[in-house]
Amino acid sequence: MNISIDYDKCCGAGQCVLAAPEVFDQRDDDGVVILLDADPPAEQLAAVREAAAVCPAAAIEVVA
Repeated sequence: MNISIDYDKCCGAGQCVLAAPEVFDQRDDDGVVILLDADPPAEQLAAVREAAAVCPAAAIEVVA
């Protein structure tokens, strides 16, 4: 699984963190996404795809 994030697009909504907290977090100062695990295990794929789907800024891209 390859996860790419466009940090310039991130609006800090936090939906990714809610969907996949083991993979995503947010910076304290501005809420921009932090990628905690660039190569998460396969069992996280559904959660990571959900995070990308619910991102209001479309800042997350997942290639499995």
